[in-house]
Amino acid sequence: MADDKNIDTKIIFREFWRAAREHKVLLWSSFICFAAGFIANVFVPIFYKDFFDELAGGPSGLAMQRLFDIIAVIAALHAVAWIFGRIGIFCANAMQSKVGARLKQNSFDYMMLHSRDFFANNFSGSLVQRTNRFSRAFIRITDVVLFDLMQLVITTGGAIIVTAFIAPKISIIIAVWIGFFTVFNLVFSRLKVKYDIIAAAADSKTTGLLADDISNYSSITLFNGYRHESKRFRQTSNDQARKMQFTWDLWSIINMVQVGSTYLVEFLIFYYGIIFWQKGAITLGTFSLIQIYIVGVSHQLWSMNRIIREIYESLADSKEMMEILTLPHEIIDKPEAFDLKNVQGAIEFRETCFCFNETRMVLDNLNLSIKAGEKLALVGPSGTGKTTLVGLLLRIHDPARGSVRIDGQDIKTVTLESLRENISLVPQDPVLFHRTIMENIRYGRPDASEEEVIQAARGAHCDEFVDLMPQKYETYVGERGVKLSGGERQRIAIARAILKRAPILVLDEATSSLDSRSEILIQDALAKLMDNCTTIAIAHRLSTIRRMDRIIVMENGGIAETGTHQALIRKKNSLYKQLWTLQAGGFIR
Repeated sequence: MADDKNIDTKIIFREFWRAAREHKVLLWSSFICFAAGFIANVFVPIFYKDFFDELAGGPSGLAMQRLFDIIAVIAALHAVAWIFGRIGIFCANAMQSKVGARLKQNSFDYMMLHSRDFFANNFSGSLVQRTNRFSRAFIRITDVVLFDLMQLVITTGGAIIVTAFIAPKISIIIAVWIGFFTVFNLVFSRLKVKYDIIAAAADSKTTGLLADDISNYSSITLFNGYRHESKRFRQTSNDQARKMQFTWDLWSIINMVQVGSTYLVEFLIFYYGIIFWQKGAITLGTFSLIQIYIVGVSHQLWSMNRIIREIYESLADSKEMMEILTLPHEIIDKPEAFDLKNVQGAIEFRETCFCFNETRMVLDNLNLSIKAGEKLALVGPSGTGKTTLVGLLLRIHDPARGSVRIDGQDIKTVTLESLRENISLVPQDPVLFHRTIMENIRYGRPDASEEEVIQAARGAHCDEFVDLMPQKYETYVGERGVKLSGGERQRIAIARAILKRAPILVLDEATSSLDSRSEILIQDALAKLMDNCTTIAIAHRLSTIRRMDRIIVMENGGIAETGTHQALIRKKNSLYKQLWTLQAGGFIR
């Protein structure tokens, strides 16, 4: 992840503005309308002063008319505040919903371009929470600014200005009180923000662990892991609780100082107000105006605690997502990248090296040429680089040295989208979307017609189980395809590849989850699929690759042997022959 110290507030607000600028009319309209409403409310106490001064003069016909005039002005000001406030709310609702959706979209678009390693190193539940928090953080901050912070600034500023003209000494007390209140909150809150970040990280950790345990419910149940996982979750959640309590205790200290200073200021203003009233320096109306302002300012200052807390908590939540948004993508298109053109399917690995770390070399100066239309099998012990080789072809990883070429074109110089459009992959353990069977198969070619999807499904023998379902191809498969068996999910993955008809086909143990009868049917479907494309098949079950044009046996990060099944079987001291003998003698004779 990016270094947290580099994720400052400017970067967060820059990202917020990037999402909000297309709705800036709604944004500024919200600010202007709320400001107009709050300013109107500042003037209301001035007319209350006049109202009470008129009452103090005793009843008369002129006084009655004057009182009614004052009430009318107060009603008009309230109407102005109400109208502008309602307009501001509707503008804010529209702006926040649109910008919140845009922030989620921006987060999704950037996050999904990260590499497989990124997702392997992060809990999916934590990533979901970070994305949602980032959007909610913007909404919380704009809520606080529009509904609270603007009102606080305008109300306190207006109170100081008005009382400065009417009772200058009391305005000084109010100004000093507000200044102390604000500085104390800001300084203390800045000291506390690092603990908010720690608490947010602990919350993400708890969410990630919960999501991981829910995803592995079957393993927990079958291996009696309930007590162990319960203990582990308790430790994590208790750690979060301690960190959250510490941040709440810090806010309690702030609240204690706020309450004490408010009580002191109220006493001082009452005390000096009585003295000034006795001397005739202020009227009864002025005294009521000051009290209205004090009550209003006290109410607003009491909310300063919450305002600063919500802003800092929102920024802390945002920093978690900004770590992802500022993390450079590992695999990207070059600026001058072009589309892969005229793909026939010839593949070449030139002196290709790849390592996961300094001590683990997976591929070491590997050279391999595959002709267009050739059917190639990759076999060998686990950890010899078979899956890595395919990952390099798909640019899931980039080689440390050397190159990978398709029809003479270095795949680093072509766009990722055009590269992957020309390769179909049938993985060992297909993961499906929680969508219908029709939608999952059509993912291979989104513009395919319903008839084309059904034909591909029949080619993969999906119809054998789909026809037994009440909703046929409109059946939802559940999260990750849990409603289907492993073999059924694999058939859907094969149907996708049939529908896509890419010039290069990669089979990663494509029949590993099938029973013997289903495997015979799928082998027939795969044989038809492989007719017109270059095929790379990773296989541990050697019985599935005997008809391949060439078999590559990998060992120690390189190619140990190459040849047809028959040639390798006849070869003395052949690694392939050893593997074949072990399997034939064990379970596939």
